[in-house]
Amino acid sequence: MKKQWCIPPEANAAFVCAMEDVLELYKRPYDPQRPVVCLDETSRQLLADIRAPLPGAPGQPARVDHEYERGDTANLFLAFEPLAGQRHTQATDQRTKVDWARFMKELLDGPYAKAQKVVLVQDHLNPHAPSSFYEAFAPAPARRLVERIEWHYTPKHGSWLNLAEVEFSALERQVPGRIGSRAEFGIVMARWTQKRNRAGICADWRFTTADARIKLKRLYPCIEL
Repeated sequence: MKKQWCIPPEANAAFVCAMEDVLELYKRPYDPQRPVVCLDETSRQLLADIRAPLPGAPGQPARVDHEYERGDTANLFLAFEPLAGQRHTQATDQRTKVDWARFMKELLDGPYAKAQKVVLVQDHLNPHAPSSFYEAFAPAPARRLVERIEWHYTPKHGSWLNLAEVEFSALERQVPGRIGSRAEFGIVMARWTQKRNRAGICADWRFTTADARIKLKRLYPCIEL
């Protein structure tokens, strides 16, 4: 029996395995007892105006001075439930393991308190691990939180599989301009989240495993038996 393996440098069996795991997950029907939640985080540079912007007037657009004062950065955790059209955000100073664990605890004990498990989709960033709960909480509550999650990870270089990225794209388009302080950042992000949730904007994922095996055939190992 002859075997031949031709694995392109940009992909391997681990990549396609993780990809197909997420694609099959997105085919599941909505289940409030096991909601699929996509999580990611992003940072934003805080930029304060040196001169107050001039408001718009009839025939005159609003004007902003090109000079600004560069401040720190702020982090935003975002959890998106694509089939329910709900997202939950939290602005933080950092994105450490403890920050991630505290955000997840608020999700699990808050909006998803009645769910049997939260089906979590995220990337392999260092804080996104069960061990992070043990760095933030005592062993017993940490174990309780770990067991409330069904863990799924997108492959490396496969961030397009995380539907939280779609929300970040919308955020960049809908909240342009400068935000000068972390307090203002938190307020602006909360308002944006409430607006999206009131609209009930869902995500209808159409790309399937069958599609991937055709359109992304080059990413699969070539095996001859």
